[in-house]
Parts: sequence; C-alpha cells; structure tokens
Amino acid sequence: MKVSEHYQLGRRQPELEFVDVELERDTPLFVDPRALRLLDSEWAEECVSLVQDFFRHVLTLIGEGRNPRARTLLRALREPNETRLGLSRGKPQGHGLGRDSAQGVWQELSESEAVRSGLLEDLEDTILMIPGIDNDIISDITTNLIRGPLIAFTQEVADFYGIELSPGVASGPMWDPIRHEWIEDHVPLPMPPGGKLLLVPKSIVRKRMEYDPAEYYNHYILEALQDIEMSAGSELVELLRNGNRRVTKKSLKEKYGTGKAVSARLTHQHPEILDRFRSDRRASPTAPLSHEDLAAAEGDTHPSAPDWDGLLEAVISVPSGQRDADAYHRAVEALMQALFYPALVNPVRESRIHAGRKRIDIRFSNNSKDGFFWRVHSHHGVAAGYVVVECKNYSEDVANPEVDQVSGRFDGTRGQLGLLVCRTLEDRDTCTARCRDTANDGRGWVLPLEDSDLRALVEERKTNPDAVTFQRLEDIFSEVIS
Repeated sequence: MKVSEHYQLGRRQPELEFVDVELERDTPLFVDPRALRLLDSEWAEECVSLVQDFFRHVLTLIGEGRNPRARTLLRALREPNETRLGLSRGKPQGHGLGRDSAQGVWQELSESEAVRSGLLEDLEDTILMIPGIDNDIISDITTNLIRGPLIAFTQEVADFYGIELSPGVASGPMWDPIRHEWIEDHVPLPMPPGGKLLLVPKSIVRKRMEYDPAEYYNHYILEALQDIEMSAGSELVELLRNGNRRVTKKSLKEKYGTGKAVSARLTHQHPEILDRFRSDRRASPTAPLSHEDLAAAEGDTHPSAPDWDGLLEAVISVPSGQRDADAYHRAVEALMQALFYPALVNPVRESRIHAGRKRIDIRFSNNSKDGFFWRVHSHHGVAAGYVVVECKNYSEDVANPEVDQVSGRFDGTRGQLGLLVCRTLEDRDTCTARCRDTANDGRGWVLPLEDSDLRALVEERKTNPDAVTFQRLEDIFSEVIS
C-alpha cells in the first residue's frame, strides 16, 4: 500500500510533490546530492550546506589525523529506512549503511589518494574514486545529513493533506553545522504500518546518481589517456592499414588497470580530467524523473499518463465564488503539479512573507533547464527562481487589486514571475494592459490564466507529454511585454 492509498489522499503520483512510496518495502530510487544543487530554493540551499559542511569537516579531521573523531561521526550514519527508498528487498531492513559499512567508508577515505591530494570537493566526488561507495551509500549519507529539512518537509506536506502525525517520535541523528556534531530530538512524524515515515521530494530522487564511475573512467580518463599516449607516440599506438593511428581502450586498461583506486591515481596525475567531467555535468545535468519513470520505479508495470481530463475537470467544475475558493485553490494546485512538473517543483502553499502580513497561494521552485520557465529567465532576464501562483475563483474579471496583489508577492532576487489564475476574462485586453503596466513599472511580470488557458496547456501536454515549452504561456508573456 502506498502513502496516498493508506492516507486516502485522493491523488496519484503526478499530483503529489513527494515520492509516493510503498509503506512496507523499498522503492529503488536514490537521493542524489547533485539534484539538490539544481533546485533554486532556500530549502535546497540548506540541504546542500549541510552535506558540504559534514563532508568537508570529516575530510579535515582525516587530514589532521583526528581519525577517532572522524570515525565517531561516520558511525552515526545508517540506512534511513524511514524514507522507504533504496535497494532492500521486502521490508526495509538495512541494505545500505550500517556500523560496519560506515567503518569501511572511513577506512577508504583515510587511505585514499584522492583525499590526501585534495581532489575531492563534494560528497558526490567519492562515488568516482572511493571503492565501496555506490549509489545506495551516497543516497543514505545524503538522507542522514538532510534529515532535519526532510522532517520539516514531511510536516508541511502532512499539514496540507491532513496526514496524521504522532507526537514525540525519535528524529534520528541530525547534523548540527554549528557544533559539528549529531543531535537528536523528538518530533511529530507519520507512523503508518512499517514504522515512522519521512517523505522525500520527487524532484531530488534519481534511478542512479548523476556521477557515474564507469562513465568517468571509460569516457573521461581513458579518452584523456588515449590523447596522451598518442601525443607521446608510445608503444600503445597502432598503425591501421588506412594510415590512421589509434590507441585502444583495451590496451590502456591492461597498462594502467581498472577500478576506483586507478581513477583516483590517474586523476591526481591529470586533475584537468575531473575539471572537464564536472564542467560537462554542470552543462548537462540529469533531469528529474518523468511521471512515467516514477510510476515504473514504484512498481507500475504499465504506467499511464496523468489523468489530464480529470484534473482539468476538477478545476473547471468548481462553482465560482468565495464559498468554493479553497476547493478551487486545491484543484488548481493539483493540476499545476502535474502540468508543470518537472519544470516547476516543490510547491509551498499559503507561504507567509513580510513577517506573516502577506500570504502566497502557491509558490513553486523553478527547476527548468529548457522550455518557457527557463527562457523567460535566460532570454528576458526575469528573476524566476520562484514562480508565484494566485488563485481567484471570481465570477467576474480580476482587476488592478488582484494584479497588484500578485506583484506584491514577488521577491526581487528570486521571483518576479507570477500566474494569476482566474475563471474567465470577459475583457482580456484590459487585464493584459494592467499586467503590461505592472511590468513597465518594474514591478514584475504577471500572466493571467483563465479556464480556457488551462485547457490549452493541458492539450499541449496530452499531445506531447515530455514538452515543457508551454506555448500558451509564451503567447501570454509576449502579449504582456509587447
């Protein structure tokens, strides 16, 4: 039974911001620290800071010879069964980190040439050059380190969906970056069958880590060595019948060896290889899992597309008027989660700003690397790390106060793009002119969306499920800036 089924949420995975795991067995997905870096949000920044602080502190301890302290900190790491993620079969039972494997991590780090040479900058680097560290271990370490933010995320999600929280649940170890030690607390958390539950944003999980040791060795180290051997005219250079020369990867493996220790040694000799690998990963990061990928990972052998018609009908069928404003807000939020994912992720509902004096209906984090939400930032210079959504279930047109309300929710550094979602626009030209005035005054970009616009966006996703172009948004934006 999945989380959504047990708590009767009335939503499927596409409309949920967390991984809808099964409660009594693991889902084979991993928390990737690289994915955290892709999210432009305060929550993700906190997570990245915790991971970096712990990793660099442990490397400093090892470098200073303070090995007992490093071992003590690493021993606190364990498999976080409360997420229901990883490779355990059947009931989650500790397939990843344990006391022995944590000791092994310390042993490998303390003996690694990559550590001694200062090559390792971030936790994910270890998967390339430290034996014994794989997808599961990196995911487990990351989850341990971001346990505090995950608890906060779980509590926020539970509050929105009405998931029951049990008080006084042992938090598990949480990293304190000020004191550089593990702390524990008792916190409210869900306690479904299978034990306490930590929910994980679907935007930060992957089927495998973005840093792949085989790819690094085969496509970066070996190809660099081919150039080196070729330039040196070494004995590995073969002359072909057509006059071309080559160095085979097979001969390189025989000469230099294979494995992560070899990768570490050769990277120490040629650090520019790692620089190029990192640069390429930054330029072409791995995208979040699609709706279909998530469904397949969760055991759906015949994953289907989101119920676009049902999600749209849930919005359009809400009667207009203040009495049904909350139902309209929730229906719009469910539709937009599916519609704009993976471009927009991690919705925060009813978030408070300006010391609580103002509230934002929905605020998404912009995770796009192409399509409309990327172009509006990269081509037009719009601050769009956050995208604000305000929902107005009016029977009449929205006017200046509603446009001003959206622009009043903008953050000058992260978010100056908002969607004003309403039922109908009898005088669309006037509404567009109001939004244009707001943009021309330097108060941000507000895009009005009525029911018919939502229908057009849904039809676009139905036609091309992978598209994040959102042509209707492009057209509305063009009207506002014209």
